[in-house]
Amino acid sequence: MGRPVTLFTGQWADLPFETAAEKARSFGYDGIELPCWGDHFNVALATGPEAADYCRSRHEILARYGLKTWAISNHLVGQAVLDNIDERHRQILPPEVWGDGDPAGVNARAAEEMKRTAVAAKNLGVTVVNGFTGSSIWHLLYSFPPVLPGQIERGYALLAERWKPILDVFQENGVKFALEVHPTEIAFDIASARRTLEALDYHPAFGFNYDPSHLGYQGVDYIRFIYEFGDRIFHVHVKDVYWSPTPKPVGVFGGHVNFGHPDRYWDFRSPGHGRIDFEEIIRALNHINYQGPLSVEWEDSGMDREHGAAEAAAFVKRADFKPSEFAFDSNFDK
Repeated sequence: MGRPVTLFTGQWADLPFETAAEKARSFGYDGIELPCWGDHFNVALATGPEAADYCRSRHEILARYGLKTWAISNHLVGQAVLDNIDERHRQILPPEVWGDGDPAGVNARAAEEMKRTAVAAKNLGVTVVNGFTGSSIWHLLYSFPPVLPGQIERGYALLAERWKPILDVFQENGVKFALEVHPTEIAFDIASARRTLEALDYHPAFGFNYDPSHLGYQGVDYIRFIYEFGDRIFHVHVKDVYWSPTPKPVGVFGGHVNFGHPDRYWDFRSPGHGRIDFEEIIRALNHINYQGPLSVEWEDSGMDREHGAAEAAAFVKRADFKPSEFAFDSNFDK
């Protein structure tokens, strides 16, 4: 058997957890990556006085359908730790984290919630939390008006100030935080991922949730990412993306048009329907000896999600393979 193939149910949190689990099993998955929203996984319940019973209930539902879990994800709250807060965040945050919406208060409450997420993960018995960090400097990506001396440096200094205390709690609880390298985050390509590690002094609890879909359409070498950060890849998302071989009316920046618009240069696709080379990814993951789950984050505006999720489970299981245990020409050794 290859690596476990799981379904990240962040895009399925409109369904009750048990319904999502039943569907995941029928689609052919081995487990679920639990999001900390909807009713799939609740950080407050997983760290409260009845935490043991609550976490047991999650495992009981999973077991009922022959599923397991290896990771949880708290992308939404993590985003608010470092972001410049505005009204957009209200729609993604729990009411207790949003509070009165005062930006400094939201940042602080989000940081505390991420610390609790580390404890919740430990209580559930998983060792990886996937998520976002947010970024106070994403708006400076395109440098006009010209970025002032020190602005980018201050952004990375703020990352260290806000995230090191969170990561210390992760370390104390034996849990790792895996940033999904992604536009709008402090790390969105190889160069910014390097700089993030440097700013955090290579904190042992910090690494990456590898997702090639966020790199390919940018023109980033998503295979090199694996080789460069092999010891920091704590989790893997399987998501595909298509980008056009010819110019389009809407470029890389998205043109303020919705996903699925035919004029877009790029769009997320169900695994196997985009331009990501998953065979090379599997070979690279074998090279770094990644043994964790391959978690499908299913996003495709042009395909029915149940059809796509079932097809994706089969696709990933076909795509995965073990490395060779010996050189193919070893029979010639003397």
